[in-house]
Amino acid sequence: MAQGLLQEALAGKEGARVESAGLGALVGHPAHETARRLMSERGIDISDHRARQLDSDMVRWADLILVMEMSQKKALETKEPSARGRVYRLGEWGDFDIPDPYRQSDSAFEHALELISQGISEWLPKLRG
Repeated sequence: MAQGLLQEALAGKEGARVESAGLGALVGHPAHETARRLMSERGIDISDHRARQLDSDMVRWADLILVMEMSQKKALETKEPSARGRVYRLGEWGDFDIPDPYRQSDSAFEHALELISQGISEWLPKLRG
């Protein structure tokens, strides 16, 4: 959901490239059906999304790495010390984590999407420069 929203928000910004990967991804799996439905309701198609595992090459490539929770930030910086200074929470500016809705109710997905939207709104002025 975050990748889809951020891609849409940065559409047309030269040099902006948004990728998605996880620390414990179910590699090859599509986005959850609830996530696909919620994004479709916003006019964003994430049906082609497939989960992939974050690797060292991706970390080296990225100028900025946005994670959902502080525990992910810490885990990534421990695993890939070179990422320090480039890893932030999507909710960094509002000082909040975004809980993973996987295997939870539709309302958990809706709540996560609201937090993702809030986080992106707070990041956009900084990303658009």
